[in-house]
Amino acid sequence: MELGEKTLEKHYIYRGKIINLRCDDAVLPDGRPCKREIVEHSGGASVLCVREGKVALVKQFRYAYGEAIYEIPAGKLNAGEDPMLAAKRELEEETGLIAEQLVHRYTLYPTPGYTNEKIYIYEAVGVGAGAQHLDEGEFLNVEFVPVREALAMVENGTIKDAKTIVALLDYSRRNPGV
Repeated sequence: MELGEKTLEKHYIYRGKIINLRCDDAVLPDGRPCKREIVEHSGGASVLCVREGKVALVKQFRYAYGEAIYEIPAGKLNAGEDPMLAAKRELEEETGLIAEQLVHRYTLYPTPGYTNEKIYIYEAVGVGAGAQHLDEGEFLNVEFVPVREALAMVENGTIKDAKTIVALLDYSRRNPGV
């Protein structure tokens, strides 16, 4: 069975700095018309950075959830930006660390039912000191947490962020002694 749907017309309802909202007219595989509500997002890049057995986590208030949450360093992609360059930028901006190399681990589709956002997950290799320089209006705390403790934070529900959970579980799978 053919699974593709065809877009007939895109109707923009809202255009913002971070997201756009559309309500499209589309056609289902069986030919019936349907509506598709889509949140457009340019995507994000994130970095798992483990140094001396500790993972760099940022704790930041996230308005949509009404709480401060733990995440690996990450940020929004600018239009047309290479995700790897964005990941390098965000690592230094948020933590003051510079990676000699980034290894792509995953591309995550966080909510495929209504957004086209993709989050690229990288792992930092050869990490050295740089200088933290947060964006205007960005407030966060950087914590270097032992990997085992971070994994326990996943298990006990302290870490709830999907990209961070994926990155930490992947790291522990590839490094079973942690």
